[in-house]
Amino acid sequence: MHDEACPIYEDMINNHMIGHEFITKNFGVKPRIGWQIDPFGHSNTNARFFAEMGFDAWFFGRMDWMDDTVREEKKEMEFIWFPNKDRLSDVNIFTHKMWNDYYSPETFELSENSDNIILNKKSVSFNAEKWAQKLIKDMEDRKKAYLHDEMFI
Repeated sequence: MHDEACPIYEDMINNHMIGHEFITKNFGVKPRIGWQIDPFGHSNTNARFFAEMGFDAWFFGRMDWMDDTVREEKKEMEFIWFPNKDRLSDVNIFTHKMWNDYYSPETFELSENSDNIILNKKSVSFNAEKWAQKLIKDMEDRKKAYLHDEMFI
């Protein structure tokens, strides 16, 4: 997915065309879901563009913090985006704002300094239950911002 800070429509089209050709050639499928991990803003043009390219859904990680706060409180982190609806267009796309922007779930951001998940119950380092409780807590927290129990992770 291209970055929405790229203002040139032709570049947006070329980026997707090249990407779709690569995926079709190498994997034999046409992308139907888009994921933008780090866009700098969103536009009606982009939402319309994705919808008209045949995408069923669009997921992204970053949103204006004020919009994010309101959507979280109202359980509107997922919505159907009708770009240019003032023009009575029937074009729309399912849109999902990721819970924690870049990573999900937050408690599973593993690094060199973090604990590994140890599944062996015979090990003195066994910690799978601790990790499971962290995951459950994370899901309970995020459930408050979405209308249903099905979540993209």
